[in-house]
Amino acid sequence: MDWRKKGKLISLSEQELVDCDTKGEDQGCGGGLMDDAFKFIIQNKGLTTETNYPYTAADGSCSASKEGNPAATIKGYEDVPANNEVALMKAVASQPISVAIDAGDSSFQLYESGIFTGECGTELDHGVTAVGYGESGGMKYWLIKNSCRMQRDVSAKEGLCGIAMQASYPTA
Repeated sequence: MDWRKKGKLISLSEQELVDCDTKGEDQGCGGGLMDDAFKFIIQNKGLTTETNYPYTAADGSCSASKEGNPAATIKGYEDVPANNEVALMKAVASQPISVAIDAGDSSFQLYESGIFTGECGTELDHGVTAVGYGESGGMKYWLIKNSCRMQRDVSAKEGLCGIAMQASYPTA
């Protein structure tokens, strides 16, 4: 999937994954793993658009009529080497990367702005997308989809909140 060739980014259906990708580790709104979602997309021969299968923020029944109209396909996926922020930075420079983080601490849940440097561990419980990185006032950070910025280049090999532990991306 190369959005640059299309000239625009296609918003794909998260709800299709919530409703239809419920085998293995993935459990709808109960969570799942990015690699399992990629396997589902490959086996299902694609993923439809957000417009065709809109997000409802709740578990629902899989709609075969909605999911039968794929807008994007992938042939595989690659895992970024675990616990390696340099490898993650190289991957993010090429495309958005699916990452898992520990978002269970209240300091993360109550984060409002700036660069998140708060308390968190490596109990991965939340999937997000790393879409960039930068530096502000001497502090390096990851840019996370939804405009969140998290400190990067920390002393822990796992990265802050475990961001470098389970990163992956689809391949066309």
